[in-house]
Amino acid sequence: MAWCRLLPTLLALTVACVVAYDRPPPREALTIPFADDADGLTPQQVHISLVGSNKMRVTWITEKGGESVVNYGTIAGKYTDSAVGSASSYTYFLYRSGHIHDVVVGPLKPDTVYYYRCGSNSTREFSFRTPPSSLPINFAIVGDLGQTGWTKSTLQHLAASDYDVLLLPGDLSYADFLQPLWDSFGRLVEPLASARPWMVIHGNHEIEKIPLLHPQPFVAYNARWRMPYDADPVTASGSNLYYSFDVAGGAVHVLMLGSYTDFGPDSAQYKWLAADLARLDRARTPWLVALIHAPWYNSNEAHQGEGEEMRKAMEALLYGARVDAVFAGHVHAYERFTRVHDGKADACGPVHITIGDGGNREGLAKKFQKPQAAISEFREASFGHGRLEVTNGTHALWTWHRNDDDEAVVADQVWLTSLASNPACSPKPK
Repeated sequence: MAWCRLLPTLLALTVACVVAYDRPPPREALTIPFADDADGLTPQQVHISLVGSNKMRVTWITEKGGESVVNYGTIAGKYTDSAVGSASSYTYFLYRSGHIHDVVVGPLKPDTVYYYRCGSNSTREFSFRTPPSSLPINFAIVGDLGQTGWTKSTLQHLAASDYDVLLLPGDLSYADFLQPLWDSFGRLVEPLASARPWMVIHGNHEIEKIPLLHPQPFVAYNARWRMPYDADPVTASGSNLYYSFDVAGGAVHVLMLGSYTDFGPDSAQYKWLAADLARLDRARTPWLVALIHAPWYNSNEAHQGEGEEMRKAMEALLYGARVDAVFAGHVHAYERFTRVHDGKADACGPVHITIGDGGNREGLAKKFQKPQAAISEFREASFGHGRLEVTNGTHALWTWHRNDDDEAVVADQVWLTSLASNPACSPKPK
């Protein structure tokens, strides 16, 4: 197509603005088959996300439309409830997406397996498990996922783990303007994303903005991966590019912050974040974590300083609220910092962790700055994923699993203590 022929030039202009660094050869890109779709109504790219305390959004795509309805129940093949939603589509130059169906089901019981069917085609049955209503709760965390052989390895390791919610700090499909790659990504992650809620935030690869030719950013991301930014009128952010949510009965509050939308003190995101944090009762919510894409702390030579403006704008808010941990992507390596604030070790600051090592097509960022900074406690350029097991109101276990010859190997592990339980770190007065 004509617009496709423009992309190499446009991409070259984009890449020319980025400081280059060496990466090892990546693994091959994957070819993801379609599900049997003889009638064009077979649900494809099914994924789920949390909506409030007891509901789930089910999203899927069909070629020819069909009903936006989900039938569901707690016994396979027996659907005692149903919910109706809506469908939409988008265009990107000559590409037109399939029908993107969006249905919210619930109320649901906690820690319960539900079986469900999407639309009018009954050939595919899915199931998901709801998160628990209290601690403990287990998160899987992985960034910069992509669609390569390393991605496949990471997803296999995730599938073998028993997590409740997946958190993804940006860079999902690496479609980079080529919209069919959004479709193949949806099919790739469907086995996992249809069974556990995937809560995502955007990265730079989701922007897909081309000045003059396609000036609207995040079109595919917003259409395909709708998050609960408007689930609660009180806490609504007004934008799919940043939001927050509670899990485990409110014991964990998760902030999903946008690195590539306005974040300065006069921005809508900043004002929403300040109000969201002001509403928290840390006696009820002992754990507070945040996700961003561009890391605020980074000792890798790749993407140096790219999160600095956001750090300067928002770090004081997170520090004052005593955020426990901040997870980032963007840098294609793993790094864990000590508790830090304003560039220095601080026992009341969050632990910063970069986990942009899911399997992207660009390869690993292997060059770290030397000597290793005192605040950087562990760093390694390997693909992998992380798990955060919040065991109770005071302790959580963080583990990073390296993809070592396709085996998930524990390479870094540390116990975290919630700042809310530390008398020396009582949240600063509002």
